[in-house]
Amino acid sequence: MNTGKVKKLEREKRLDAIVDPNLSKNYGIQEVEMMIQVAMLCTQSSPEERPAMSEVVRSLEIEGLAERWEKWQHIEVTRRQELGDYKEDSTGEKILFMPRF
Repeated sequence: MNTGKVKKLEREKRLDAIVDPNLSKNYGIQEVEMMIQVAMLCTQSSPEERPAMSEVVRSLEIEGLAERWEKWQHIEVTRRQELGDYKEDSTGEKILFMPRF
C-alpha cells in the first residue's frame, strides 16, 4: 500500500483497512495508530525530515511521538496549502484534496 493511501486512511481513522486481515482484529487500535504514525514519519519524502533511529526507538516507547506527530501534521498541511491541494466544498470552506490512488 502506498503512503498516499495510508495517509488518507489514517486521516479517515480507517486503520482497520491498513492492518493485515490475517490478524483477525486481534490487536490494539492504539498500538496500530502509533505504528502507522511512526511508519509515516520514517517514510517522509525528505530524508532530512525523517527521524533518527534513536528517535524511532523512543517513539515506539511512547516518548515524544505525540509532539513529533503534531509537528509532522502541521508541516503536511502547510505543504499541501503551498501546493494548492485545497478545494472548496459546497459551503465555500477549504478542504484538503487528496487524489485517489
